[in-house]
Amino acid sequence: MWLKALHLIFMVTWFAGLFYLPRLFVYHAMSEDETSNQRFKIMERKLYFGIMTPGLILTLGFGIWMLTDYAWVAFGQSGWLHAKLFLIALLCIYHVWCGKWLNDFKYDKNTHSHVYFRWMNEVPVAFLVAIIILATVKPF
Repeated sequence: MWLKALHLIFMVTWFAGLFYLPRLFVYHAMSEDETSNQRFKIMERKLYFGIMTPGLILTLGFGIWMLTDYAWVAFGQSGWLHAKLFLIALLCIYHVWCGKWLNDFKYDKNTHSHVYFRWMNEVPVAFLVAIIILATVKPF
């Protein structure tokens, strides 16, 4: 149960960043002065590298540890687990995509509007809902 608790703690940490970083991108895309631009760059970098990425690494680490401890026994019969792992892989791609946007802003090469980032801010919500349902309800 300790592994599950630590897995969930760092999952919440990771998702906090996944929810907040695209929101920062919304405001950054709307900013027009250099002071705001520089402030957003610092906030985004600290969030991505100081909270999100460690949260991702620890979430995956404790998740893999749980898989090696007891889930491999039922892995072949657990369609829900296959689906969850697939969604987690896609979520990791989204995390890297956020890093690409971070670099775009860092080098003042962002081409997306604040509306685009408002939509992208909803992506982790869909992942969270699906992953939680799969892990708790285990529909298949």
